Amino acid sequence: MLEMRVSCERCGEALPAEAHGAFICSLECTFCAACAEALDDSCPNCDGELTDRPTRSKHVQEHLARK
Repeated sequence: MLEMRVSCERCGEALPAEAHGAFICSLECTFCAACAEALDDSCPNCDGELTDRPTRSKHVQEHLARK
């Protein structure tokens, strides 16, 4: 399952799982849109491509919290 990190690794901006605007690489490093753009969509940790992170619905989050 995809780890949904809750903040940008570069600037600390909040990135809730249900919100759009988060970018990840294949190792799930997570950045906000502004930082991803500043990094030219390239992860500074692994040099991988940064791409839009999918969102997670509140329903799924509630289900996962009950486990």
